[in-house]
Amino acid sequence: MIRPKLMLRWLLQVDQPVPARNEAQVEAEIERNYRWNYWVNLLDGATFWFGASFISSATIVPLFVSKLSDSPVAIGVTAVIAQGSWYLPQLFTANLVERLPRKKPVVVNLGFFTERLPLFFMILAAFLAVRTPLAALLLFLVAYACHGVGAGLIATAWQDLIARCFPVARRGRFFGTTMFVGAGMGALSASFSAWLLDSYAFPTNFVIVFAIATASIMVSWVFIALTREPAQPVTTPRRSGRQYWAELRTIVRGDVNFRHFLIARWTYALGSMGIGFVTVAAIQRWQVADRTVGLFTLMYLIGQTIGNLTFGFLADRFGHKLSLEVSAGLAAVAYVLAWLVPSPGWFFVIFVLLGMNLGATIVSGILIVMEFAAPDKRPTYAGLTNTTVGIVSSLAPLIGTSLVGVSYGLLFALGGVVNLVGLLLLRFWVREPRLAGERPFAPTD
Repeated sequence: MIRPKLMLRWLLQVDQPVPARNEAQVEAEIERNYRWNYWVNLLDGATFWFGASFISSATIVPLFVSKLSDSPVAIGVTAVIAQGSWYLPQLFTANLVERLPRKKPVVVNLGFFTERLPLFFMILAAFLAVRTPLAALLLFLVAYACHGVGAGLIATAWQDLIARCFPVARRGRFFGTTMFVGAGMGALSASFSAWLLDSYAFPTNFVIVFAIATASIMVSWVFIALTREPAQPVTTPRRSGRQYWAELRTIVRGDVNFRHFLIARWTYALGSMGIGFVTVAAIQRWQVADRTVGLFTLMYLIGQTIGNLTFGFLADRFGHKLSLEVSAGLAAVAYVLAWLVPSPGWFFVIFVLLGMNLGATIVSGILIVMEFAAPDKRPTYAGLTNTTVGIVSSLAPLIGTSLVGVSYGLLFALGGVVNLVGLLLLRFWVREPRLAGERPFAPTD
């Protein structure tokens, strides 16, 4: 009989010895493997985002769900999953991840089962769409949630793996270039998805679309498995759950700049309340065709491509805070346009702006947290940020669902205002951690 704890220890390779080495030796290993890690992680990101474009949470997924149900609640639940599932689990895994000398086994071994396998059930849901639409909807939502939560379970380990493999002054350009290539491939694939949605009848078109997404994301798993991680001895002592939660309170109370960042980041996340309804608003108001929704995906990915590369290089030079400020401004403009535009053609511009917003959020929203924390505290800071942001991100679509009952205009107007408030908080209340002139806060200070 297989014991779950033993299986987990085997998956995470907890018992493998870690060679003793000093900081200089670790840095030398990072430099020695830099090119290899750059290319395999770039290929991982490129193939992952290529596949993810076929299950875009802003366009493809809302369209599929709208085919199965005309209830705004179904769209709202989908948006909750899309915006919260990756974020929510991270704080609950950070304590374990901090005490692992190797992060790669979490990402590769555990991630195969938690993040990748649920994708196959999305294909099955598309097969069932005509015969049993309610069962297909439930299966799809469960699979979509498992995929998102599964990615969240390994997210702190993945973020620390990237931080270990790439020096701070080169993370932005690596991440930006990787997302640029991935979103660029996704932008090309969006044209293909538009053709697929138009050329094949429902649900065959979605079976093909979800199958391509699954195949590409499985290929990305092969590339991430080739990463050469610089294993490091564990310096974090074992802590009980009570001790760990007490440490979190110490961090939030003692690290004032980080606390200000959290509040600004929560506001910024709340501004995403309308993202899941932009496509549905265009469909209901202008009766746009499925092919047009595929082109919306193309515009969204073009915007993300521009944002990934631009904000990655901008952040390496000026810091990630500025990138997030510009991103919040772009989101505010996009929502105001969604509220006021007189014709459906404007939605192409709106999706470019929302894509640029996503590009900055992916690059700078992840990497800025690494700069608030000392190296041994990165998983905790990442988990604390991302889980609390995930809670707000999960509430945001629920607020959006209630506002849709009044009008889409009210939803988009409020989304624009909240993003503007987030911009002001980031600009005037948070210091760029790289330029603050302070060492990272330590919970024992």
